[in-house]
Amino acid sequence: MKAMIIRESGEPTVFQVADIAVPEMAPGQVLVRVAATSVNPVDWKIRKHNPPLAPDFPAVLHGDVAGVVEAAGADVGDFAVGDEVYGCAGGVKGTGGALAELMACDAEYLAPKPANLSFMEAAALPLVCLTAWEGLVDGANVGWGQTVLVHAGAGGVGHVAIQIAVARGAKVFATVSGPEKAAVVRDFGAIPINYREASVEDYVAEHTGGAGFDIVYDTVGGDNIPKCWAAAKLRGTVISCQTNSTQDLTPLHLKGLQHIGVLMLIPLLHGVGGARHGQIMREITALAEAGQMRPLLDGEPFALEDVAAAHARLESGQAMGKVVVKVSG
Repeated sequence: MKAMIIRESGEPTVFQVADIAVPEMAPGQVLVRVAATSVNPVDWKIRKHNPPLAPDFPAVLHGDVAGVVEAAGADVGDFAVGDEVYGCAGGVKGTGGALAELMACDAEYLAPKPANLSFMEAAALPLVCLTAWEGLVDGANVGWGQTVLVHAGAGGVGHVAIQIAVARGAKVFATVSGPEKAAVVRDFGAIPINYREASVEDYVAEHTGGAGFDIVYDTVGGDNIPKCWAAAKLRGTVISCQTNSTQDLTPLHLKGLQHIGVLMLIPLLHGVGGARHGQIMREITALAEAGQMRPLLDGEPFALEDVAAAHARLESGQAMGKVVVKVSG
């Protein structure tokens, strides 16, 4: 089968077209004919830096997948040949990835594809939705009447976090850098806050009367984390999927905050909890089919052979929403 592989870490140009063997299914797995995948920050970081969680070379990257079941193991009861599925099911150490015509993956990570979304749209959702859901729902139990602040609301995780919180009855605010992104988050149901024009103190005063937000979801990390603590109410909750920094925890302690760190790759890396991911993706399917979840796509999908350009686009920081790669069909 045709695949895009990397034989070493480096810039996007390390991708090569290759003809590789069709992967063999292990117990509990299905073979998916890949229609589309999407690029997430973890994908270009694996490609560029070869961290410990990276698959061995030659590697097929990407976890997000949408496609059709080509074959199913005898012990797989949830899916049959011909089913349209999606999920985040590989692309890290010990697994195959979606940058290939066929992908063997554990069935428990998958869910039925939303009937009202294309394969390209469905491929944009898994990793970001799992990341948002694990923080907002499993972690903070976001619910009716709460105030939620989402940082980088027009980003990959940000735009689906808005939709999940809105669907569960929260009043949602989202930081943006300008009018175009303000229009995007408003369309998804959030009140935009231009962080370049208002300080944390200013927007906390304007939107919460100085009390702070019930839940703050940080997708930026680094120096933004103390700003999240400052924006949260006393005994509020801060969620972060992008820490990568050293912080003085005193402000967190003095406000009695709960800080939740999210790494949705834990089931794939440790082999535990995969079924929960399948359950979450079924919840996302229900939201999508109810008109409460849709992806923001950054322009037209890239062809499989152009995955280097897709990586360069996301890595540039200029993308709005998700960068998608069409694999077949």
